[in-house]
Amino acid sequence: MTDITAPAKSLSPFAGIDRAPALVVGAAIVFGALAIGRLVDAPQALLFLIGGLMGAALYHGSFGFTGGWRRMVVERRGRGMRAQLLMIGVTAIAFFPLLALGNVGGQPLVGATAPVGVSVLVGAALFGLGMQLGGGCGSGTLFTVGGGSSRMLVTLAFFIVGAVIGTAHLPWWLAQPSLPPISLGTALGVPLGLLVTLVGLLAVAIVTVVVERRRWGTLEQVKAPSRRGFDRLLLGPWPLVGAGLVLAALNVATLLVAGHPWSITYGFGLWGAKLAQAVGVPVAGWEFWTWPAQARALNDTVLADVTSVMDFGIILGAALAACLAGKFAPRVAVPLLSLLAAAIGGVLMGYGARLSFGCNIGALFSGIASGSVHGWLWFAAAFAGSLLGIRARPLFGLGN
Repeated sequence: MTDITAPAKSLSPFAGIDRAPALVVGAAIVFGALAIGRLVDAPQALLFLIGGLMGAALYHGSFGFTGGWRRMVVERRGRGMRAQLLMIGVTAIAFFPLLALGNVGGQPLVGATAPVGVSVLVGAALFGLGMQLGGGCGSGTLFTVGGGSSRMLVTLAFFIVGAVIGTAHLPWWLAQPSLPPISLGTALGVPLGLLVTLVGLLAVAIVTVVVERRRWGTLEQVKAPSRRGFDRLLLGPWPLVGAGLVLAALNVATLLVAGHPWSITYGFGLWGAKLAQAVGVPVAGWEFWTWPAQARALNDTVLADVTSVMDFGIILGAALAACLAGKFAPRVAVPLLSLLAAAIGGVLMGYGARLSFGCNIGALFSGIASGSVHGWLWFAAAFAGSLLGIRARPLFGLGN
């Protein structure tokens, strides 16, 4: 017999939303965009909103390089890595011809190219090691901070510290052996350069398939989603491939609006330098911060910096997605050893990203998609560093 006194369970998929935080974060996004549009300009406000969409896609898709690489190494499951490779390939298909044009609608376009040398090799390896200890890559750190992770706040804080130290040492590293930036689109032409890039990405994907089939006999099957349609789009979770394709489209949008691809870690160094300067550290005299573009960024408002504005958007977009999913700010006790790993990992990532001209986004994703050879060197060195990081995680009580 039915108990008519028992409260009926809500069938609404929106019942679990963290409403109050969602309203606060939503208001912050709206007012943030209006303020940036007024203080800087409309394109900068649009980039802030693009960052917000990136944060939502990263959170709803749980789209992080750190976990995907670790699963490939530990479990021999390559679904995450294949989604990353697909994302880069789709972006490259758009980037190569756009960058060859050099200008769209009056907006000059430049790719994420950088020298190929010792600084990239060392910096990327340090980054790969650090991201396994820190628990997130450049984008992963931001979207998990937005989701309310207290541990990742520690990673971000020390990420900033490492990035500032990296700006102090970068001139020395740039004096080490290196080749000038090499663009496959320029060196080989767009069709051949793009073909080489796509074949390289496909080759890595095939390796992950072979490894996974040898270990498991078949590729991992994706579970049927608990939500569908608009409910799933708004509340998550998103499929990895879907999130990757959204991020690819948003990176193309970033190139068209900002004139350069998506990057993350430059903003961390800038924030840290401004904070250091505020407490009396003479960073303005460091060689890195005397270079014209860096001196301008240091003296200008942080809202004028594209990378910073997009980073703010990513954090808020991920926070809103977490609120909509009903998972904002989970209260989790963090052991001391885990916090130590977060701090060490953050410093290594910040320092390594500065040396290697970016992180998994600016150097790997945007670099390879731009046809830059340094992106491939970054990929190999960071994966090698990640292997060391995976081995080191148990020393800090972190599971694999």
